Amino acid sequence: MGITKMDHVAIAVEDIEDSAARWVASLGMQAGGIEELPERGVRLCKLRAPGSPALELISPLGDDSPVARFLAKNGEGIHHFCFEVDDIELALEELKSGEADLIHESPVAGAGGSRVAFVHPQSFNGVLIELKQKE
Repeated sequence: MGITKMDHVAIAVEDIEDSAARWVASLGMQAGGIEELPERGVRLCKLRAPGSPALELISPLGDDSPVARFLAKNGEGIHHFCFEVDDIELALEELKSGEADLIHESPVAGAGGSRVAFVHPQSFNGVLIELKQKE
């Protein structure tokens, strides 16, 4: 499949500004700016600690966002794990041939100009997986 690294762990939050400020003040993490992805219905903020995968705080842009539904059902907490891949189309084909349940059959626009696709949690022990290819 060509996984190159774990890119980030996403955490669903109600208030992205307050949450980012708490992670920065309490743990000394470095925060990037807040990015909006209207086509995915989310706002996100990457947090970094040296030598570690990023933490990505995500909050909904509206009540119809998948993150809003997640928060309503589960409350704040870990939303997904993201792995960077060399070739996202090849990775999706390999997963599909292995009978994984794909949420996205083809890549969609992701943060920072990346291409991403999600794999249904039922395929990996209840964990939502994001695949990411940087452009």
